Parts: sequence; C-alpha cells; structure tokens
Amino acid sequence: MPELPETETIARDLDRELRGRAITEVVVRKGDVLREVTAASLRKHVLGATITSAWRRAKCVVLDLSSSDRIVVQPRFTGALLLSAGPLSEKEAPYSTLHFALDDGRDLHYRDIRRLGTVSLMSAERFEAYAGALGAEPLDPAFTPAHLSVLLRGSGQAVKKVLMDQRMVVGIGNIYANEACWRAGVDPSRAARDLADDESQRLYQGSVSVRTESIAERGTSFRDYVDASGGKGGFERLLAVYGRGGEPCQRCGARLIETHAIDGRTTVLCARCQR
Repeated sequence: MPELPETETIARDLDRELRGRAITEVVVRKGDVLREVTAASLRKHVLGATITSAWRRAKCVVLDLSSSDRIVVQPRFTGALLLSAGPLSEKEAPYSTLHFALDDGRDLHYRDIRRLGTVSLMSAERFEAYAGALGAEPLDPAFTPAHLSVLLRGSGQAVKKVLMDQRMVVGIGNIYANEACWRAGVDPSRAARDLADDESQRLYQGSVSVRTESIAERGTSFRDYVDASGGKGGFERLLAVYGRGGEPCQRCGARLIETHAIDGRTTVLCARCQR
C-alpha cells in the first residue's frame, strides 16, 4: 500500500494542483529516503525548475520537471505526498522526510512513517531504463484480456503471485489481487497456467472493475493511505474479502478463509465459490 488506485488518485490530484508551479526551496530532513541522488544534488538539480506534469507509473508518482529530470516517489507502505498551505498538522509533521517549497507559498511534503518508501531523481534516460523493466500498465488500452491470458499461460506460479508481479503487470498489490480473484471466482492459489480461457477473461474483468471502482472512491484507506490533501479513500467499505477473514462470503454466505500460504501475504478467499 498504496497500490495503483491510490497512487493514481495522488498523481491526478497533484497534476491538477502543481502543473506550472516552480520549486523555490528544497528541505531534506531524512536523507535515507533518497535514492540515486544526495540531498545537495537534489537541491541543485530541482531548485528553480517548474513542475510540468504529475502522473503515475506502476506504484510510483512521477513529477516531470522543466529541466527534463523526473522526481520519482514510491510511497510503499506508509508514504504519502501531502500539499500544505502552512505547517503540517502535529500528527503528520514529525514524519515529513523532505519538502519542496513552491512559488505559490505552498509546500509539497513527502511524509513516511516507517521510511520504507523512496524519493529518486532520474534523468529522462535513466527513467526510461527504470520503467522499461516494469510490466504492463493495467490502465493502458493495450492491456487486454488476451495480454493477461498470455501472461497467465506462461507461468506455473499461483494466480495471485502473477497478478502482483510488477515485472508482468504493475500496480496490483495484495488488496486488489485478493479482490480481483474473488470477483473472478478463481482460487488465488491455483497455478496460473491452469486457468481456462473463460476464467482468464473473468480475472481480467475482475481486476479492471475493482481498479475502476477503487479509483472512483479515491482508493482504500485500510491503514495509512491518505491523498495529497490528507483525505482518506472510500473503497474500504466495498471490499468483499480483504480484511474480512472469518466473515460470510457476500456471494454465497460461506465463511471466508484467511491464510498466509501464498508468499507469506494475507490471502482471503471463499473456498466454496472460488475454484
């Protein structure tokens, strides 16, 4: 967390708020979140640059700069990009690792409670190499049922692991992999190559629908996720399986099973209607 719907929400908000804004100051408080750049080099390269756009790649938020460099933020578990018109709240301020002052008087903070996320500065060429090692974008029109079917047929790993493998498909994490498998009626532990064509089609449709609906709800604030304004997402109330182990299945009423058998991550499923 955050996964695709959360980072997509953040990126869309920041693009609306930051496009055309210039960076007037850089303050780094916790340099251990930086990758591929030092605090001094970050300041040197971005000071005075204008943010030309904000967008998402995989689970990262990307800020394009007029200098052609890119600030790449991977929030991971407890990271957030927060816009403020003054000091952060007492709750958030202790966890601000760095901030960019903007020419309109606001600040963009990277807040990270556990400091497991990262902030990188990449040239256009370096970013292309980085992004080229990642898998298909689920929101790209080129990502079709046939594309997913090819990925599944080529792997003997569990379906859920394939969905979460960022080298194959980006942006899908534990929450939405659980939800997509439930919607498709597919056991997440099954070998991906064993899925029939209709099951692969249902998995595609399930993954698309859960992402679309979650983006509309501005993501899932199951734990630490907040958007750029500090607001929470509303998709938690619509989760069918994740976080509901032991409760009745919304489709058939059977008791949902919670296990850690797949790659040590929490998996929740209905053994009756997921086959």
